[in-house]
Amino acid sequence: MPPKTMKLRLLFTLLPLLALGQKTENIRLFYLGGQSNMDGFGYTKDLPDSLKTGYENVYIFHGNPAPDEALDGGHGFWEPLKPGHGRGFASNGKQNTLGDRFGVELSMAKRLQALYPGEKIAFIKYSRGGTSLDSTAARHFGSWEPDFRGKNGLNQYDHFLKTLNQALADTDIDGNGITDHIIPSGIVWMQGESDAANEEVARKYEVHLKRLMDLIRAALRQDDIPVVIGKISDSWNNTEGKVWKYGELVQHAQEAFVRSDERAAIVRSTRYYAYSDPWHYDSAGYIDLGQQFAEALYKLLE
Repeated sequence: MPPKTMKLRLLFTLLPLLALGQKTENIRLFYLGGQSNMDGFGYTKDLPDSLKTGYENVYIFHGNPAPDEALDGGHGFWEPLKPGHGRGFASNGKQNTLGDRFGVELSMAKRLQALYPGEKIAFIKYSRGGTSLDSTAARHFGSWEPDFRGKNGLNQYDHFLKTLNQALADTDIDGNGITDHIIPSGIVWMQGESDAANEEVARKYEVHLKRLMDLIRAALRQDDIPVVIGKISDSWNNTEGKVWKYGELVQHAQEAFVRSDERAAIVRSTRYYAYSDPWHYDSAGYIDLGQQFAEALYKLLE
């Protein structure tokens, strides 16, 4: 068992005991990031009854998705998890506007509840469709390149940091009057399609991915926090065949990243999913993907 895993287990054993005297409680935290297949294009009308309700003790801070130059990127607040945190979600920091779509967060939460019975779970989510790790491929969707300055110095990494900082500034996310001990427990990353449209960009993907994951780990103040990435796939649904011309280069880079990082894993079930359009999985795909992410994280944490 890795030393960090032993420390986390010990921490989760001791914190409830400390909470009795100090009025604190521990909450497992997972970050969800990437582009549109992390946003989520599943339709809430397609959800089975088991995923429509029943998220007691699961909370989400969903940062407002915004272009690089926007000043309102990352605004949000904590609330109990419910359907609607997919495409169409928005927040002004005081009110969340839920859409009619969902992503991986619902089925992931249900599986984590089963794997960690009785524990509280929190998600911080910031993702934006079309975004790239390379500023030359970002266009009007946005860039995760930390040094990209664009028009006014703001990029997707800046919006992520605002999301994270605002979320962690709240020391009582469930509003029960008890101070929370937030325990960063995993990063889930679903992105890479936008980087697969250009050969030069695709060939740099592994370097970009490693750098960004290192920075997100540093922002969460845990250098070996588990990372699970979703392997990009292709619907082959256009007149030229492939949607992502250099998708195999990005897939190779994702596999190489995981091989080089003992605290990382990859979910490959994406190749079996059906699509609702040329770019996005159908509702059943997002449900399975969330479950697969939870299982992969659990194995890394054990």
